[in-house]
This record gives sequence, C-alpha cells and structure tokens, in this order.
Amino acid sequence: MARRQDGSRQGLLCLLGLLAAQLQPLLATTAQPSSASLSSRHSNNWAVLVSTSRFWLNYRHIVNTMSIYHVVKRLGIPDSNIILMIPDDMACNPRNPLPAQLFNNESRKLDVYGQDVEVDYRGYEVTVANFLQVLTGRHAPEVPLSRRMLSDNSSNVLVYLSGHGGDEFMKFNDVEELLAQDLADALAQMSEKGRFREMLLIVETCQAATLVQRVTAPNTILVACSQKGQQSLSFKSDPELGLSLIDRFTYQTLAFFENMDISSNEKLSDLFKTYSYDLMESHFSYRMTNTSRKPENVQLTDFFGAVADVRTGSQRGPQVRAWQPTICSTETKTRVVS
Repeated sequence: MARRQDGSRQGLLCLLGLLAAQLQPLLATTAQPSSASLSSRHSNNWAVLVSTSRFWLNYRHIVNTMSIYHVVKRLGIPDSNIILMIPDDMACNPRNPLPAQLFNNESRKLDVYGQDVEVDYRGYEVTVANFLQVLTGRHAPEVPLSRRMLSDNSSNVLVYLSGHGGDEFMKFNDVEELLAQDLADALAQMSEKGRFREMLLIVETCQAATLVQRVTAPNTILVACSQKGQQSLSFKSDPELGLSLIDRFTYQTLAFFENMDISSNEKLSDLFKTYSYDLMESHFSYRMTNTSRKPENVQLTDFFGAVADVRTGSQRGPQVRAWQPTICSTETKTRVVS
C-alpha cells in the first residue's frame, strides 16, 4: 500500500513539473519589460491629460492641458488613444467673451480648443477615483471602452497633470485631493499589470516634486515644475479676459514644441535645457526610476507623438495577392482587397 502511495506521489510530482515547464514561457511573455528590453521600440502611444481645477479664475490650468492636447494630436496621437479630463467648460463659460475658443497667448493666433476636441471626463466626473481607475484599468463593467486606457506592456504612456497642489497632494475639482502615496501605488499597480512599457509623468502645480517623490515603479520618468516650498506661477495675461492665460512651465514646454514635427529627433535633455529659472521662478526637476536611461537617450516623440518601429521577421509566410484586375468596358482598373 505504501509503495502505491509513493508511486502516485512521484507521478503527481512529474505531472506538476511538466505543467510548470509549459507555463514558464507563457509567464515570461506577459511580464513587464525589464530595463534591458527598453532598447526595442514601443508599439503604441497613450496620453492621459488632466486639468484638476474648475472655476473661471483657473482658466490657465485648463488651457495648460488643452495646449498639451493640441501638441500630441498634431504629432500623431489620435483621440482614440487620448484620455482627456477637463473639470470645467471654459470655452462655453458665460464669462468668456470669445465663445467656444481658448487661447494660451494674447496674440490669439491659436485656438487650443479647436473644432474637434473630444473630452472623455468633464465636470464633476474629474475625480481622484476616476483618474486612478483610468491608470490602473480597474473600471466598473459599464464604463465604455472609449473612456478607458487600453494600454499594454508595449505602450509608451504620457501623463500630464495641471492644477493647484501643495506638499504631497493635488486638488481635484476643489473638493478632494490626490495624495502622493495614492499616485505611487497606482503606478506600481500599472507596472505589475503590464500597462506600460515606459511612462513620462509631468506635473504642473505648486510643490510638484513632492507629488512624485514616492513613486518607485520601474521605467518611469518623473518631471516636476517646482520644488517643495515653490509655486507654479502664471504667465501671459489677457486684459479682455481679465486673467492669466497659461502657466510658465507649460509655456516654455510649448515654445520648445512649436518647431517640432513627427520626424524630429529632439531628446528629453534638449527640452530640459530650455527650462529657465529666470522665467519660471521655480526649479524644475526630473527623476528616472530606470537608472540605465538618461535624458539624452529619450526621444520626445516616443511620448508626445505616435512614432513606433514596425519590423517583420526574416521568415515570411505565403504571400496573398493584394489586388486583382477588374475589367470595366475596355479599361483595366485595380481594386484593393482589404
């Protein structure tokens, strides 16, 4: 009887060993990419752009976010890959003397609201809970796919936050706060779930560095416009609107992107060189949790554009004829078969 039990145990152990060997390659393919694997390019881009302030006096915070929205769309990221969160409709605010328009400069040459803006979360939908759910993907079943970030472990993700903040917090809709630890936990969950290959997080708020100081998730680049005890100052006032149009850090960022297009090779280090304390009156900072990466190795269009390498293997399968001639009267035309 004992021999039969020993034989059964050995058979079970052998079966478990075979099963583990078959599962190991599958688990390896679903793991978050390591620092070494970042030499390969990403396959898709996502952007989460958030203004956290409502009320007319915070016009500039929404213009900050809409200006970055304009940049990423111009550089190729489609609305389907952008999650835009705007807590107040400044373009249609009764106080706005320029209905359905938003400007970041007193010259009013560029309407950053435009004709085809797609806002995913507006008004009181811009909450800490909804923001964290967008990042982690932990939505209620009824949330439509158009309001979710459907990223994976080959995605480069840009997150931009603009609003009022303080020491290790950022205000949402003037009623609640995003805490530094909550943000750090959300990014750690994203990394564990393979929701990004690499992330660029930019924070435009007072004492911005304190909001990102607890982040330890791998392969994240953290950029803050101000240090502890420093303010994020406004810039460019419009006398007709009666308020400031934009914040200084975002203004300098936009000035750099004005001359960029989808084929530009500018690096993150080039952008950093343009940030001036004389204009911002605050010290920007950055931190890269992947210590093998340097700003001079990070191309800006890897996050602000939709640029990705497409490669095919050396072994090509049987080729399918992509078109067929169609006879119409005496002319020969070609028809593309999708």
